[in-house]
Amino acid sequence: MSAAPRPVRLGPRSLAALALVGAVGVAAFGWPFLAPPTSRISAHAQDAPWLFAGLLVLLVAVVAATISESGLGPKAVAMLGVLAATGAALRPIGAGTAGIEPMFFLLVLSGRVLGPGFGFVLGAVTMFASALLTGGVGPWMPFQMLAMGWFTMGAGLLPGAARLRGRAELLMLSAYGFLAAFAYGTVMNLAGWPFLGALSSDIAFDPRAGVPANLARFLAYCLATSLGWDLGRALCTVALTLALGPALLRALRRATRRAAFETAVTFDAPAG
Repeated sequence: MSAAPRPVRLGPRSLAALALVGAVGVAAFGWPFLAPPTSRISAHAQDAPWLFAGLLVLLVAVVAATISESGLGPKAVAMLGVLAATGAALRPIGAGTAGIEPMFFLLVLSGRVLGPGFGFVLGAVTMFASALLTGGVGPWMPFQMLAMGWFTMGAGLLPGAARLRGRAELLMLSAYGFLAAFAYGTVMNLAGWPFLGALSSDIAFDPRAGVPANLARFLAYCLATSLGWDLGRALCTVALTLALGPALLRALRRATRRAAFETAVTFDAPAG
């Protein structure tokens, strides 16, 4: 069984752009553990998240543009718009309800079928659209866009895209969705945690403390603030993947075959 055609084939420029934004993203999320207490970043702990947020906006835009130049044609743009709009509409359904976020399962399955390049763009665009829809625009939005881009891209990198089908594929996607839901919550905690530095709390980031002390504070912060929400997101993703995954995977694969992304569009010369 051959794999469905992918709407985006990553070339050298796209891979280089993804590597760049990945490296900067790791620094943007992990700077509380990477910067020593005597660094200028730690001295401006309340400003650093804002600076990284502005940088990430530019980098995500550059990556999306680079991937688009590598072959995101009209058909792929149309599918991107439909899936991003669907994901953005699904996100508010479970807002404020124990982490019930059906958007995540849609992005996992979409990334699986459509590949890592399309997946990264889809994840970032979906989070941007949902932020506009729900009024969730703020310094956290670029971090959400990058984290969701990673989340969806990872699904496209899972093995067996050409041959693995049926129950085995669903179990793999469910396991990935479960773990990635926790990973997403953890990295987003890293984005918001430094803002607590000015508060008097045993779980707040302390720019004067070392890595072991701040790691213990961060783990306590995750347990106290987001464990229940992340567990709800993970269980919701698994349940929807097992229940709706077979039908949605068939629909996505059928759509990609009919779209014939890798077939060049040609125009007949006028008769005369």
